[in-house]
Amino acid sequence: MPTSLRREYDAALLELDTLLARMGHAAGAAIDNALTALRTHDLELARSVIARDNEIDAAEHEIEHRCLTLFLRQQPVAGDLRKVSTALKMVTDIERIADQASDIAEIVLHLDADRAIAVGHVMEDLQSMGAVSLAMVKQAVGAYVQVDLPAAAQVIARDDEVDACFARLAAEIAQAIAADPTGAETALDLFMIAKYLERLADHAVNVAEWVEFLRTGVHKSRRIV
Repeated sequence: MPTSLRREYDAALLELDTLLARMGHAAGAAIDNALTALRTHDLELARSVIARDNEIDAAEHEIEHRCLTLFLRQQPVAGDLRKVSTALKMVTDIERIADQASDIAEIVLHLDADRAIAVGHVMEDLQSMGAVSLAMVKQAVGAYVQVDLPAAAQVIARDDEVDACFARLAAEIAQAIAADPTGAETALDLFMIAKYLERLADHAVNVAEWVEFLRTGVHKSRRIV
């Protein structure tokens, strides 16, 4: 590849990194705001999370367009191919992370806050679970930016922690419903929030696994490129 084209190509890859990192940070902010809205019952903050989801969707489409353009115009090989392939895969997971933040915010809008506070320690446990999930998302995005394999491995390892949190919350919510069936609707809302937190942690793991692929060409123990 001629030097001028190589410089142009490197600039395009760097811009792709920047866009993906910004999208990841926006998704992290959406989670943080959704958890704050849940804790404080701030309905305006919840609405802002939902409203900004369109911006993250638009970022996803822009990144996908840039990836496809690079594939068609540059026909990348080796490390460049992994870079573009990773971005194309990661962008879907990041968009879904933002979707789950928006889903949590949607629940906040109709959640019976007084009943929710009365359901044992569920609200506190949800915040703890959310803090771990958010940390995983931030670390996964950071691992991509730095191509940091140890950081990616730490994200993957923390998934068991989130799964254990979810199992405890599910048991606690089931007990709350059995003790007071009249609060079942609120309890189920809290269960769905826990489920969304578990899912976004799973997507953080996916991002971390794509970071491993970016560095090694191996994804889930299988060599791809």
